[in-house]
Amino acid sequence: MSAAHYPSSGPSAFKLPEALGQSENFLEFQQDLSRVAPIDRPVLILGERGTGKELAAMRLHYLSRRWQGPLVTLNCAALNPALIESELFGYEKGAYTGAERQRSGRFEAADSGTLFLDEIGAIPSEAQAKILRVVEYGTFERVGSSDSIEVDVRIIAATNADLPALAKEGRFRQDLLDRLAFEALVLPPLRRRSEDIILLADHFAARMAFEIGRAATPSFSDKAKAVLRAYSWPGNIRELKNLIERTVYRTDSPIIQHIEFSTFSSETQKPDEPEEAPGATLPTANSAVDLLDMQLYDAVQELKVRMLKSALGTCRYNQKQAALHLGLTYNQFRWLYRKYKDRLPC
Repeated sequence: MSAAHYPSSGPSAFKLPEALGQSENFLEFQQDLSRVAPIDRPVLILGERGTGKELAAMRLHYLSRRWQGPLVTLNCAALNPALIESELFGYEKGAYTGAERQRSGRFEAADSGTLFLDEIGAIPSEAQAKILRVVEYGTFERVGSSDSIEVDVRIIAATNADLPALAKEGRFRQDLLDRLAFEALVLPPLRRRSEDIILLADHFAARMAFEIGRAATPSFSDKAKAVLRAYSWPGNIRELKNLIERTVYRTDSPIIQHIEFSTFSSETQKPDEPEEAPGATLPTANSAVDLLDMQLYDAVQELKVRMLKSALGTCRYNQKQAALHLGLTYNQFRWLYRKYKDRLPC
């Protein structure tokens, strides 16, 4: 059972879990997280694998009024569905074969604190109904018991699944989703945080160099940085961390010249052959022809969208550079980006 207790002398008595970034998407997420942290309601954290959902949950807890209470974590996808109910609510002696003694569950362990349910989409419907009761009434029964137990627990849930779609399919309770999503925070994937990639890479490199006793932290060449920025990072920050640590461990040079993405092969991503950034292709020579077939207003809107897409792709989704590329101020670019955001790539 994973619980964390901190001293009672105030939030300044401990260091909040680190969260590094300077991109607009990252800073907006942190602002939204800080705003909802003091509100004693459930929060749903959405994001791809490796984006840092557990770290975000920790920050929510330690920025809340419950920071002195326990933070208890359960990875719902790591357990057999048949065991989740007893893990959450505990069980009485003799409740089932092998239950030789009474055992408390995660809800009791999290009393007066926070329960973080990672991959909540993996919870079976029977347990979902009991969780809903805890959210609404603060009571539950252990498996094999009819005695109600009262708890005061804030739930933070996380998933990379499409919960509304699961609810429509009947695989997730809509009423539970409604209650859990008092606020839904969406963690941006690393490919939408291009300004943060090198910042994070330098951070992970410094930590690894210190861990293995290097006198100095190696730096990345411009070509190596271009490779890191061009990669799509399907595993997000977790993948970046593993890659950088492995690279530093294998590199004796003070300057990292190339990036080897695979652990299992000798293939490397050449620094002079970076992957083409998604969306970097320019319109074809005939792309203006179809614009001439449109009404003037529609053609102007379409041209703006195409130029925004092209500039974002060319500049590796760095919005400040894209603004310069288009001859716009950053504020002008952001106004256009917000206006046409639904038609632009993530």
